[in-house]
Amino acid sequence: MVRVTFVKPDGEKVSAEGEEGQRLLEVGQNVGMPLEGTCEGQMACSTCHVVIDAAWFDRLPPAVDDEEDMLDLAAGVTRTSRLSCQIELTEALDGLVVHVPSEVQDMQGR
Repeated sequence: MVRVTFVKPDGEKVSAEGEEGQRLLEVGQNVGMPLEGTCEGQMACSTCHVVIDAAWFDRLPPAVDDEEDMLDLAAGVTRTSRLSCQIELTEALDGLVVHVPSEVQDMQGR
């Protein structure tokens, strides 16, 4: 299992676990994070935008151009922003810390 800590806008930390190969989006949704993922991982929206903790950002594979283009549309983007649908959990990411932006766009009302 790969452990992930989600940090909500109010600072509350939510622990989660996912399988290697599982997408960060699904792991977050499973613990109630307001990550919609409207396009189901097709990089056609930015509703799964997260901010990766700076200590972890360089451990991720670089974002592809299509992901960068979608991040341009997300609210509250930072230097370490990513789309959670594009992050696949690996053993090297065990302990990953992810911040959920306060400007999250969640049409499902979570």
